[in-house]
Amino acid sequence: MSKRVLMLSWEYPPRIIGGLARVVAELSKQLAANGWEVHVVTADHPGAAEHENDNGVFVHRVKSQTDPTPDFVTWISRLNIGLLQYAIELHRNAPFDLVHAHDWMVCDAAWVMKKGFGLPLVSTMHATESGRMKGIHTDLQRYINQIEWRLTFESWKVIVNSTHMFHELQNQFHLPMDKMRVIPNGINPENFDFEFDARSARGQYASEWEKIVLFVGRMVQEKGVQVLLNAIPSILSQSPGTQFLMVGTGYFLGDLKAQAEHLGISHNVKFLGYVSDPDLLRLYKIADVVAIPSLYEPFGIVALEGMAAKVPVVTSDAGGLTDFVEHGANGLTTYAGDTHSLAWGILEVMREPELADRIRVEAYDRVSKIYNWKVISRQTAQLYEDVLADAAAKDAAVERQPVTAKK
Repeated sequence: MSKRVLMLSWEYPPRIIGGLARVVAELSKQLAANGWEVHVVTADHPGAAEHENDNGVFVHRVKSQTDPTPDFVTWISRLNIGLLQYAIELHRNAPFDLVHAHDWMVCDAAWVMKKGFGLPLVSTMHATESGRMKGIHTDLQRYINQIEWRLTFESWKVIVNSTHMFHELQNQFHLPMDKMRVIPNGINPENFDFEFDARSARGQYASEWEKIVLFVGRMVQEKGVQVLLNAIPSILSQSPGTQFLMVGTGYFLGDLKAQAEHLGISHNVKFLGYVSDPDLLRLYKIADVVAIPSLYEPFGIVALEGMAAKVPVVTSDAGGLTDFVEHGANGLTTYAGDTHSLAWGILEVMREPELADRIRVEAYDRVSKIYNWKVISRQTAQLYEDVLADAAAKDAAVERQPVTAKK
């Protein structure tokens, strides 16, 4: 009989806020392909089915989460109540073996499933509030930080996606080293293996002689888009006509558009907003460079996507990016927040075709062999098995303890 895992996540495709949704989806699909029965309980999304089988993954979407609420914390509280309603019903119909929670937004539901039903809890911390905000400054941030600590405290094992996140959690929450395990994010290289009219697609954004630089990510300060914009005048002075395609949405988008206008580069910068997955794959394949100028980056799955698309990546040296981007081997690494360093990296790739070719070949080889979901799902499944074995051993030890008669 297949072991059953309850996956809790506040986002799952087509609800995509950041990289978490794709990580949960790809990991769940590969676990299902390897024999696990995976149930994802998540928030709903307009037009998405309440229940569906997504390539072997049973997805359950909490209804009415699109209703307005007074604030984000209230929405999260309502979401957790909804997650619990679905999770408890599913568990009563057929018990789960363990719970896997993704980030603090689902902590309450995960904690109740652990305490109420005795299920071992595994969590993945994709980022921290302190890391994103460069410290804890407000009551809301203190609240989130406390919930993050509680989730890690209640978890049997905590998965982090990079050595940077390993040390970040160790420093912030004083977690024992043996409680955490580094399992990187991954990519499916075969998703980029398709034919299409690249020349026509490029023609929508650039002429034949113009280069295309692609950014993909949330339009928030920690992603460093403002650094990239400041680098563009220098890049254009040496590579006139280069077009910069910015994919993503977020609270900082208005400021970034105003910055581009102020710098006089609007003609070369196109903010594309949300882009569907099929269109995004095509954008990767027509790009000459994928730029990741992050100021804070727990991992950096966009870099893997660029590598899988066989496009040279130029990244900052923030956080987890340095775990898998080796400067000069499978990408170029620049100094986070340094406009001149970023401009140099992008120009270096564009004016040195031999370097670009060497980088893309090595990057694709590493993605294929190391950072793919088949490998990562096996590592995750092994962690599950380790947790279940430890939990069974603990239960057995408790049962063997002699009962002391009361005097």
